[in-house]
Amino acid sequence: NYPSEVPMVKELGLSKKLYDVDEVIRKFHDNGIYVIGRIVCFKDNNLAKKRPDLAVKKADKTTLWKDNSGFLWLNPYNEEVWKFNIDIAREAVEKGFDEIQFDYVRFPTPGLKVQLYYGENVPERKSEAINGFLAMAQEEIYEGMGVKVSADIYAIVCESIFDGELIGQELELVGKDIDYISPMIYPSHYSNKAQNGKGQIINGVLFEAPDLKPYEVVYHTLIKAKNRLSSVEGYRAKMRPYLQAFTANWLRDGYWQTYGKGQVRQQIRAVYDAGYEEWILWDPNNRYPESWFLKEGEVEAAEYEGPENKEDEAAVNEGE
Repeated sequence: NYPSEVPMVKELGLSKKLYDVDEVIRKFHDNGIYVIGRIVCFKDNNLAKKRPDLAVKKADKTTLWKDNSGFLWLNPYNEEVWKFNIDIAREAVEKGFDEIQFDYVRFPTPGLKVQLYYGENVPERKSEAINGFLAMAQEEIYEGMGVKVSADIYAIVCESIFDGELIGQELELVGKDIDYISPMIYPSHYSNKAQNGKGQIINGVLFEAPDLKPYEVVYHTLIKAKNRLSSVEGYRAKMRPYLQAFTANWLRDGYWQTYGKGQVRQQIRAVYDAGYEEWILWDPNNRYPESWFLKEGEVEAAEYEGPENKEDEAAVNEGE
């Protein structure tokens, strides 16, 4: 989103100027703000259109596959695709970004009955591609340039081994080389009873309407992840979850609520109660009211302590 000097980006005309990157980073740094550069990796409609040889194909090996939103995807097995994203990351580091965060660092999910073509003689285990890319990025960006590398992952992979294998984000492997993983723990994104007739089990607890239980969903997801990772030796990545700061009013009535200060503070409290110290909020409209946050040195009022028994689904404060 700023004029790039990366050769492939320039050659194919893949950059556009949405802001003055040098001025923006200078202002951030002048105000003591840590700047994370987020790079969308394998869901890349623009490069796939320009270089269809790098794109995911249908089973006929020639037709480009599109997801339900009409987007093309790059082939996560292709090392030229890896290099393209790492070159963009390296340029971002040179611009002054303090950390590189890779998003959509996964395989697409076309449905279990749809077969996609990724080339001949590719590894059956998709995590080999995802971990190979992240290891290469870590070597070039952290070891080579001294800047941390992080990756966004689906929150469901903290609960489901099957889902992790399906998209190449196996929890016990995806963070072994990089500095941070950020599971996107949005309560609205878990299955609810209206969608599948049951809801979602997280850490042994059934949630029929996960969006109504922000504290519990975040807490149980992180506890499940912590328990799984506790037996993994040498796991490098720290946990820094994404939390929901938007309202999922597209869900069926009775299965969503307005997310404001109360719901956001509940999720933040769940992160701390699960034993972690960092988090990021996500709102696609970039609205983050100052009133949601504690000022430095301010102590949170004891408005919400969480259920006495975190193993059940006790009623929780609905927030403001």
